[in-house]
Formats: sequence, C-alpha cells, structure tokens
Amino acid sequence: MILHTLISYEVLRLVWWLLLGVLLVGFAVMDGFDLGAGMLLPFAGRDDLERRVIINSVGPVWEGNQVWLILGGGAIFAAWPQLYAVSFSGFYIAMFAILVALILRPVAFKFRGKRDEPAWRARWDWALFIGGFVPALIFGVAMGNVLRGVPFRFNPDMHIFYDGSFFGLLNPFALLCGLVSVAMLAMHGAAWLQLKTQGPVAQRARAYGSVAAVATIVLYALAGVLLWKFVDGYRVTSALPADGPSNPLLKTVEVHASAWFTNYEAHPWLYVVPGLGLAGALLALLGLRMRAEMMTFVASALSIAGIILSVGVSMFPFILPSTIDPRASLTVFDSSSSHLTLFIMLVVTAVFIPIIVAYTSWVYSVLRGKVDAAAISEDRGHAY
Repeated sequence: MILHTLISYEVLRLVWWLLLGVLLVGFAVMDGFDLGAGMLLPFAGRDDLERRVIINSVGPVWEGNQVWLILGGGAIFAAWPQLYAVSFSGFYIAMFAILVALILRPVAFKFRGKRDEPAWRARWDWALFIGGFVPALIFGVAMGNVLRGVPFRFNPDMHIFYDGSFFGLLNPFALLCGLVSVAMLAMHGAAWLQLKTQGPVAQRARAYGSVAAVATIVLYALAGVLLWKFVDGYRVTSALPADGPSNPLLKTVEVHASAWFTNYEAHPWLYVVPGLGLAGALLALLGLRMRAEMMTFVASALSIAGIILSVGVSMFPFILPSTIDPRASLTVFDSSSSHLTLFIMLVVTAVFIPIIVAYTSWVYSVLRGKVDAAAISEDRGHAY
C-alpha cells in the first residue's frame, strides 16, 4: 500500500484548508502585535525614551514572528498553487507595497539609533508607523476583495488571466475591511504594550487601545451587515467531488445574494466564530479599562482569530471567487495540489510546527517581564 493513501484526498484537502486558517491566524496574532505597536509608536511614546521602550518591547521578537508569514505564503504556494498564482499576480502592486513596508521596518529598527538628532529619529519612527499601518491596511483590503470576488479567468488550456487593476481593489467594502484590520491590530498592539510596558506608555496604550477596540467592534459589525445586504456570494450548483481533479472549470457556480450566510443558516452553531470576533474585542476593551494585562492580550488574540476565521467559514468551500467567470472560482476541492504533495507537506508540517511553537514559547518565556526604561536610558545591553 502506498503510504499517502492512508489519508484520503478529501481529508487532506480539508486539513490543509484548516491549516491555512491556522497559519493566517498565527501570523495575525504573532506578528500583529508588533505591527500594532509600530502604528501606536508616534502616539503612545511622547519622547525618545518612551519610544525606545516601545521599540524594545517588540525588538527581540518581531523577526521570529514573521516566520508565520513565511509559513503562510509557503503553504499557499505548495498546497493551493492556483490560489497563489491568482493572488500574487492580481494583487501584485498591493503585495509589492506590503513588501516595501515590511522591508522598511528592519531598516528603521537598525538605523533609528545610529544618530542622536531628534529629526532623524522622528523620521524613522514614522517609518515604523508606515511599516505597521500599510501591511495591516492592505491585508484587510485583500480580504475584502476575496469576499467580493476577484476578476480572473481561465482559458481552455487552464492558463490564468487577471483582468483587474490595482485601483479596482480599492472599493468601499474592501477599504472598510482594511479599516477593520487596522483597528484590530492596533487593539492587539495596545494589548501588547500594556503587557510589556508601564507608566505613561502603558497608560496611553490603554487609551488608544480602547478606541481601537470600540472601532473593531463597530467596523466589524458594519462589515457584516454590508456583506449580508450588498455583497453577493457564490454557491456551487453542480456536483463537486471532494476527491476530484484540481480543475475549477468542471463545476457550475451561481452568484446569489446573501450566499455567504448559507453556511450559518445550515449550521447555526457557526455563529460562534464571528461572535468570538466581537466578544473578544469587547473583553479586550474591558481588560484595557481594568488593566487586566494577560486577559486583554488573550481576548485580543481570540478576537483576531474569530474575525479571520469567520471569512473562511462564510466562504466554504470557496477560497477565491471569480467575478468574470463564476465557474472558474477556486474551491477547497478543485484547486489543491496533488494527493501525494499534500500528504508530504502534512508530514513535514507535523514535524516542524511543534518545533517552531516550542522554540517560540521558550523565547517568550526567557523574555517575559516588562521593558525597563531605566536600563534602556543607561544603555545596558539593549539593541535599540
């Protein structure tokens, strides 16, 4: 018996759909707080020492956090090659903007302290703000466009063509989703700063974080209402074999109002997922007001998980709809890699994800505690 046949193709596709969600949540939770801290840097820190406290709260861990972004991109490339091809070609300029912003962050971390001039450091502080704000906004805009559908198609030879433009991505609903993402990560960054700092920095972080938590609740709820009322969803109207070939053109699809809520109507318990997004943000707001540091951070992470996972739950089995040719829409069951490829990737993931989690846990255990402003002012071993 060939080893990979021990797990059916259908199960492997579902497992990798779930793992993709886990990796996206992992990136948003682990890298999200340092993106949020970067966004809050010019506001929560009023002088150079306070801003150095904020920078040093994320400085030792931000590079390790980006492992989750690499894992997510690698998973899309290997497990969902057609999704990778459409998204990275259609969203090319947006992805390039994210890349520039993410490159700007390490440059700002390294160069900020090279000179003592206030103007020099202020410019790099705003560079760190851009490095946090731009990825947060664009990732949210991308998620909004995924829900609306993307203008791509296949020719008879299965070559992919993207017929949209960068400015077409900047539609009102997608921009609203971008604001949800910005507010969500700003809330998460504030939760982190409350956990890792003290004094005026933590106090300002609580104030800005409270505003961000309220904005997260209001904007996410508004996005849900608009999705229900004004954004058409997609549904498969033909057989979709769970173990069939990876050819999206073998099915038929229709566009239907409120189709993204069909899964919730069929399985009401799924409302727990978006409910977690709202409840987590509300608990984070309460935690910020009560100064309950760990509760706030955990609640913020749960809110992020609920918001991101609600997109996948709403769209299942779709992962990227097409507005030009609905039958070309990519689903979990007709756009994956081969059975053998998914199995090999699962084995590799089963080995390395626990190692990454164990190593990350050890790092955070070693670096636990608050950043010491006195030690930073005396330059006692701090990198930034």
